[in-house]
Amino acid sequence: MSTTLCFDFGNTRKKVAVFHEAEMKEVIVLPDDSTKTIQSLIDQFHPAKSILSSVIEHNTAIEELLATKTKFHKLNHLTKISFTTPVGKPETIGADRLALSAAAVYYYPKKNNLVIGLGTCITYNFINKYHEFIGGAISPGMEMRLKALNYYTARLPLIKADSNIPLIGYDTNTNILTGVVLGMAKEIDGFIDAYKEKFRNFNVLLTGGDIAYLGSHLKNKIFADPDLIFKGLYAISKVNNP
Repeated sequence: MSTTLCFDFGNTRKKVAVFHEAEMKEVIVLPDDSTKTIQSLIDQFHPAKSILSSVIEHNTAIEELLATKTKFHKLNHLTKISFTTPVGKPETIGADRLALSAAAVYYYPKKNNLVIGLGTCITYNFINKYHEFIGGAISPGMEMRLKALNYYTARLPLIKADSNIPLIGYDTNTNILTGVVLGMAKEIDGFIDAYKEKFRNFNVLLTGGDIAYLGSHLKNKIFADPDLIFKGLYAISKVNNP
C-alpha cells in the first residue's frame, strides 16, 4: 500500500497528514522542521510520495531530503492543478489557498464553492462551477484578534478562545470572547449571504483549527472538515506525483 506524506506548514503550526492510498490515517503536529524530524517520519512510514504546502520561511534542507527519499512535490504557482487562476498575479496565491481550492474541486466538482479557512487568518476562497479560482478575501483570524486586543490596549488581557460564550458579555473576558467569536461568526455569515445573492448551486466548505469555536454560532448550512487542506494536498499530489 502506497503511503503519501502531506505537509502543511502554516503560520501557527507545522503538521503532516499520513495517507495510505487515498485514506487519511492520522495527522501529526511537528515540533520543528529539522531534517531529523522529517527523517524520523520517513523511517516510520516509508512514504513513496510527499508534498509540501508552506506559507512560512521553512528549513529548505528538508526539501532535498524528501526529494531524495520520496517522489516529492512543493506546492507553488507552477503546480499542475485541477482549476484555473484567472486572477491578477496568480503567483501570489498562497499555497494553502491552492490546496483548499483543489479539495473543493476534487470533492465538489462543477459547483460554486466558497472555501473558508480558519487559521492565523480567515481566508475566503471562491472557485466557480467552471473550476476557476476567482479570489476572495483575507481577514484576521481568532488568535490574531485576541492578541491584537491585548497588544494595542493598556489593560485588556490576553485570553484563550472558547465556544461557550454569552450574547451579552458580563465581565472583561466574556466581553472580549463575545466580541471576537460572535464578530467572526457574523462576518462569516455575512460573506456567505452576500455570495448566495450572486451565485446559485452554491456550496460552503469550512475548515481549519477554529471550527470548534465558531461552528455552533453560524446560521448558514456548511460542510465542516478540519482536514480539508490535507485532502486537497493529496489530490494535488496525485496529479503532480503520478
